[in-house]
Amino acid sequence: MMRALLMLAAVLSLVRAAASADVTTVFPAPGGERQVLQLYTATDLEVFEPLIHGFQQVAPDVTIRYTEGVTNSVFEKARVDCAAGRTEADLVITSSVDHLVVLANEGCALAHRSPETASAPAWTRWRDEVFGFTLEPAVIVYNRALVPPDEVPHTRADLISLMREKSERYSGRIGSYDIGLSGIGYLFAAFDGRSALIYGRLIEGFGRMKLVTRCCTSDLIREIGEGKIYIGYNLLGSYAYAARRKGAPIGIVIPRDYVLALSRGAMIPVQAPHAALARRFLDFLFSPGGQKIIREQAFFFDFSGKLPEGVEGPALPVEAGIVRPIVIGPSLLPVQDRAKRQRFLDEWRRSIEPAPSPVQ
Repeated sequence: MMRALLMLAAVLSLVRAAASADVTTVFPAPGGERQVLQLYTATDLEVFEPLIHGFQQVAPDVTIRYTEGVTNSVFEKARVDCAAGRTEADLVITSSVDHLVVLANEGCALAHRSPETASAPAWTRWRDEVFGFTLEPAVIVYNRALVPPDEVPHTRADLISLMREKSERYSGRIGSYDIGLSGIGYLFAAFDGRSALIYGRLIEGFGRMKLVTRCCTSDLIREIGEGKIYIGYNLLGSYAYAARRKGAPIGIVIPRDYVLALSRGAMIPVQAPHAALARRFLDFLFSPGGQKIIREQAFFFDFSGKLPEGVEGPALPVEAGIVRPIVIGPSLLPVQDRAKRQRFLDEWRRSIEPAPSPVQ
């Protein structure tokens, strides 16, 4: 009993520490406040802001409070709130959809059914409780000035060969997520691990190359643009494309062997203070207007599978048969099994020793 209490206290301490790093931004109701919607997310505000403004155009009396954290802290806070029977969040949004499936499986989610949510592909919905509203590929990102065209990897085999043949040049210059800190990094790595042979060769190469690891996509993309890292593996294509549009000197590659694709998820907590308003926002995300903003201003990839201009890869990777969607559903539960997760992390850490940022 004492051990269980100590473990709970440790979890609560971690949640409080993570929550202290959360940042809340308030978007006042443009037409005068009558309602307040609290979003708790693991999505960069810069990416999500167009959707906030789009919703306020159709709901001008709604003030939106946007609290941003990292994937693991969002998950732990939502879990502790659910166990305590209270929450401030009306909607939880994260790229780590396995976290949302765990929460829904523990009875922490409200069901919602509407024509808008029913329009989404079946693989993006589970029990009308967890909803994926984007299509985001895991891509290879590189610095266009520092990686010659003939060295740009277009498959995992290309990347493995590059690490073997150009080891001196790329040592300490390849980056990816620290999967112990990043929920999305862990999810991508777990699904890569299902291709056992190529994955083993990949992480062996990362270990030799002194892989640079970071918690967050934005940190990795920034360091690639600055030339501290030359190549980033399995990064979120939506964030990379947003940076490229703003002038970052990066190239983006859809791997031609296979591309993992997730659908960023949303869930209404069972204790949401403003559940009806959360349902309204969720429907907006799936509406034609919401999906247009997702495609043109926010995440840039969509369910049609058509690539944004300038992204390297098959024009329609979905039709090319190389997309491996991360299906939202019970198959994600083993990904968060405590013992399996720890074994996977231990094996990853034995293969990869995180390195500090290289000095210019």
